[in-house]
Amino acid sequence: ECIAAMEATTTNKTNRGVVYMGPGKVEVQSIPYPTLTHPLDSSRKCPHGAIIKCIATNICGSDQHMVRGRTTAPHGLVLGHEITGEVVEVGSDVEIIKVGDIVSVPFNIACGRCRMCKQGHTGICLNVNPSRPGAAYGYVDMGGWVGGQAEYVMTPYADFNLLKFPCTRERALEKIKDLTLLSDIFPTGYHGAVTANVGVGSTVYVAGAGPVGLACAASCFLLGAACVIVGDLNQDRLAQARSFGCKTVDLTRSDATLIQQIEAIVGEPVVDCAVDCVGFEARGCGCGSGAREAPAQVLNDVMAITRVGGAVGIPGLYVTEDPGAVDESARVGSLSLRLGLGWAKSLSFATGQCPVMKYHRQLMN
Repeated sequence: ECIAAMEATTTNKTNRGVVYMGPGKVEVQSIPYPTLTHPLDSSRKCPHGAIIKCIATNICGSDQHMVRGRTTAPHGLVLGHEITGEVVEVGSDVEIIKVGDIVSVPFNIACGRCRMCKQGHTGICLNVNPSRPGAAYGYVDMGGWVGGQAEYVMTPYADFNLLKFPCTRERALEKIKDLTLLSDIFPTGYHGAVTANVGVGSTVYVAGAGPVGLACAASCFLLGAACVIVGDLNQDRLAQARSFGCKTVDLTRSDATLIQQIEAIVGEPVVDCAVDCVGFEARGCGCGSGAREAPAQVLNDVMAITRVGGAVGIPGLYVTEDPGAVDESARVGSLSLRLGLGWAKSLSFATGQCPVMKYHRQLMN
């Protein structure tokens, strides 16, 4: 992920942000300075909110889906859901978070009051998005909240959502490139490993060596995995995975299938657990770097190589509308899955957004 430092003064009340202008085009534009009001209804006050001066933000792979025109994101959307920053203003209902605190902002926006939040499912809060459960900053269909690839951003329900760093300001800034991972990428990778039931002695296949995949692979080692295998089409990404102890599968090879490469590593053609860190823009295997897009490729692969009774974590993004899909079915999120194979093997699947608050405090430590 790309780290971008954002600096501004609080005196002139100006603001700039990264704005989606259409497929393949973003611009840094002047945008309104945030206020403690709801972005879709200025008459609805947010006294529970805080205004954050962004210190670091990340470009997520899911941002790239939007920029590539693979979602229905509207032109003018301010991007960015991975936010770390300093609190510069709090609402009258905020009691715990203080001005001057350095905080991590979970990408999930959650009220802390609804049934789902009280059960810990903050990725599907019922009160922050009129269109569907769950909300996020700067993302299509996620409630209209302004994104954080900006100088300033408003965060609602601050006492519930924000993670205050307990260290000094100087220490937080020294570690900012680590701490910025807590808003999404590290918890999401960790969530993928947890939901795949990775534990002591596990053999694991992680599909995708992008930021989520690498965070997931590192998380598998934290959870005690004996062997972590990472598959990708990109040689530089595979080298990065090997740099911290992973075995790798080169999916551009035409002389060995995924199953054959896994068997060569662990001595059998299956693993205990698998994690899909790719999502709907997956490509086929064994055809070189120009492999044709095949949105169900990874899902079918992980069903094939996971041991009977095993678990599959799916933090990779799948969408309900894809204007750039390879066929009409995929346009509405309908993919050609070998679900019968998964059923016959008694596999379990975990999907959806990572509930960041379930993990971020422990991962900070």
